[in-house]
Amino acid sequence: MARGRATIATIAQEVGVSVPTVSRVLNGRSDVAPETRSRVEAALARYDYRKPVGADSPTRTRGLLDLVFHEFGSTWAQEIIVGVERAAAPHRVGVVLTELGGSHRPPQEWIDSITARGTRGVLLVLSRLDDTQRRQLRARSIPFVVLDTDGETPAGVPTVGSNNWSGGLAATRHLIELGHTRIGMISGPEDVLCSRARVDGFRSAHAEAGLDVVPELIRWGSFEVPAGHEHGIELLRRSDRPTAVFAGSDAQALGVLRAAHELGLRVPDDLSVVGYDDLPLAGWLAPALTTVRQPLAEMASLATEMLIDLSDDRPLASQKVELGTELIIRESTAPPR
Repeated sequence: MARGRATIATIAQEVGVSVPTVSRVLNGRSDVAPETRSRVEAALARYDYRKPVGADSPTRTRGLLDLVFHEFGSTWAQEIIVGVERAAAPHRVGVVLTELGGSHRPPQEWIDSITARGTRGVLLVLSRLDDTQRRQLRARSIPFVVLDTDGETPAGVPTVGSNNWSGGLAATRHLIELGHTRIGMISGPEDVLCSRARVDGFRSAHAEAGLDVVPELIRWGSFEVPAGHEHGIELLRRSDRPTAVFAGSDAQALGVLRAAHELGLRVPDDLSVVGYDDLPLAGWLAPALTTVRQPLAEMASLATEMLIDLSDDRPLASQKVELGTELIIRESTAPPR
């Protein structure tokens, strides 16, 4: 049987199960033995089976899409939601939110539940599907798009992101041009692609200026305020403390500002601070935060439009889209004293 030409009946015959059993697997039903489900899934993947989807099919609920965050609750996540809603509303598509509690891959039970419930598509933020989960969704004609991927995505997986390396380069160049030579860097988790890309940009700016990177001044953590505060305290208590800190998010930068205040350091007189994202609060801080603008809402809107196009069987102009970043200079950076 040629790839893509199999029917439910031929798959049922090959696996040695009934047609209703294959149908239950396709619809995400839980009343199938795990070993049987595994054999059916393997056959569906082997033949690259795609379930025919009509407007009334439960596999594609026309009015809903699923938005999946690895973590939720920050202003950063709210900017993503704004962008998704902006693109989904004109299509009369609602958004179902899921938070993975810090994990970067949804559990199998979640995959089973959305295939049983039905969805127009899945938008994953800083999270991913494994090979089996991708095959499951494709077999059920459920499209998915990854926004701000946490790692290298396999070929054929639509992704939307921003140029994190360029953002890291611009932020560090700015500090070096002001005269800073000892610069601390606080990034996100080391296993997340955007975290590593921002650090790579930080290193590249040092290399082009002929400066050595001090490994002890590079820290990895979450993108949240407590990580910025914790690492900020450690960096700023050093006898050879940095005169500037580049934080991998505006939330981390808030933590650094708090650490500087607690240690009696004035920003930007005693310490320059650069953030990342340009969240709405960045311009309202005192001093206003110099940061790298990442077009979060635009990224989210574009990813949503791509997902809706895929759900309507329209081809994408590009599988991978990377938007630009921009350094926004405000009051939190100045030449070192």
